Amino acid sequence: MARIGYARVSTIDQDLETQMAKLKGEGCSIIRSEKVSGASRDGRAELATIIDFLRPGDELVVTRLDRLGRDTRDVLNLIHECEQRGAFVTVLDPHVSTRGEMGHVILTVLGMVAQMERRFIKERQREGIKNARASGVYSGGKRRIDREQIVQLAADGHRPSFIAKTLGCSRMQVYRILAITA
Repeated sequence: MARIGYARVSTIDQDLETQMAKLKGEGCSIIRSEKVSGASRDGRAELATIIDFLRPGDELVVTRLDRLGRDTRDVLNLIHECEQRGAFVTVLDPHVSTRGEMGHVILTVLGMVAQMERRFIKERQREGIKNARASGVYSGGKRRIDREQIVQLAADGHRPSFIAKTLGCSRMQVYRILAITA
């Protein structure tokens, strides 16, 4: 029976140390961490590894429910997958566990709150961008790809696959830029 900790932050510049310290303090023998968005399970390899590793009687421990995910369905599916493996899920803040029936109800409600919070964040972000655009402060994100270089390479007869590989982007980005500039 193992206590396995999972720590997650959304962006590279955020710090995992607080979560890691709490999980160690709770006696987690294994702690996996990653810096990736919790909006969906896509790209969360460490979480997938934990789920695959869980054995009957094991316990997945997170500091807060939103570390597991920001979508109620995803969180409930994760909990269900853990239970299918005979494992439990424990959230430290507030302290809730799937060991009891009441824990399921509380985790469902907390999952719904996390999803609602995510929607509020996105709404505030959209409003902020709209206001910044209206005042002329915001003009969009920084361009990461040199569009002129893509157009030039295409004009030189290079195929989109070559251009994408050369510039370190996807072929779809190359196609989009070429369609815009055509």
